[in-house]
Amino acid sequence: MVVPALGHHRRLAGLWAVFGVIFALSTPVQAAESIRVLMASDVHRLNVRADSVVWLTDGQSRSHSYNTVLHIELRGAALLVNGTRVAGEQLTLRAGEHDLRLWLPRVSSGSHGAALQPADERGALHVSGLVHVVRRGKGLLVINQVDLEEYVKGVVPAEVNSTWHREMLKVQAVAARTYALYQHMLSASRDYDVAASIQDQVYRGRQGVDARVQEAVESTRGLVVTHDGAPIYAAFSSTAAGITEDAMVVWSKDLPYLKGVECPFDVESPYYQWKASFRVTTLERNLRHQGFSVGTIATMTPVGFSRAGRVSKLRILHSKGELILRGEDLRKAVGYTVVPSTQFTIESMGQDIVLAGYGAGHAVGLCQWGAKELAELGYSFSSILRYYYPGTELQNVALTKMPPVPTS
Repeated sequence: MVVPALGHHRRLAGLWAVFGVIFALSTPVQAAESIRVLMASDVHRLNVRADSVVWLTDGQSRSHSYNTVLHIELRGAALLVNGTRVAGEQLTLRAGEHDLRLWLPRVSSGSHGAALQPADERGALHVSGLVHVVRRGKGLLVINQVDLEEYVKGVVPAEVNSTWHREMLKVQAVAARTYALYQHMLSASRDYDVAASIQDQVYRGRQGVDARVQEAVESTRGLVVTHDGAPIYAAFSSTAAGITEDAMVVWSKDLPYLKGVECPFDVESPYYQWKASFRVTTLERNLRHQGFSVGTIATMTPVGFSRAGRVSKLRILHSKGELILRGEDLRKAVGYTVVPSTQFTIESMGQDIVLAGYGAGHAVGLCQWGAKELAELGYSFSSILRYYYPGTELQNVALTKMPPVPTS
């Protein structure tokens, strides 16, 4: 694997030249977009309340008002609110200028035995805007439709620490806004634009939104990263620990602004170097669950590497034959938190497989810990974004055009 020497950032004169580029930024205007955020899926019950009246619109556009906690439940084919059946398969909730407080099941994976949190402030999720409860299949989707800028305020403290440098908080705000707008523009046929999890970007409503987060979002209001006038797929991850990765390697997406760049700036990340171990039997079971025909595994060997030195392919010999597995598919099978990245070597293999590696996440696009270091070294949010997303510029939301539809 290729890991450049670290700890001598100021000697990397060749990399700094790009940071001298200053773009002309137009005066931001207020973005009018709202984002539909999937808060939970396959839910069977939830509680909702507000500090004022909660207005509920049912599937026949009839309005109801409630001054108490709403207990919403899907029971068979019936959608119940406080024990009374309501019409249709979708509810819309709002509380005017007040936030809605949601209590979702602790387990939202379809288990009917999932326990609701008590309807007090413990565990309440505070969100602005509207909440849509939509029946899909045998469960409910819970979707928060929220102003784009308010959504970004909820993402920033969920993705990075709000005590980080102000320029880094601006970087995260612009990246989050860009990612959301990109998904919004391409999601007209879906029930939601983004999920409130690592599937897209983490969002927890008002949780963690402080003065520093507010300032970062408001000072970049309406700004997005664009390529050829359209919002980009603004991918980001925690720690590159070397060269960032091409999107083509990870997702088979040939995007000109998601090409690998040197990133020797994240050595302070707690995820910079790691070790992991997992049972061979766990890998076998999970691969079978994902549809791979795998017998008893005998050996696992990296056989392909990306330009950045990450494992792109593994050869697994097992009792039924041979399996060529993508590096990212190994992470998916074992768990993204168990194997933080594909930049690893296999230290040993017996009943357990032991890996030693570097970095965390897919390493495509922005490196959060690298951006933190660059901000602390005095670089502006705009130059940091320009570095990690080469060939892009900042533009106002109102001036952007539709991004091209992905071909894969």
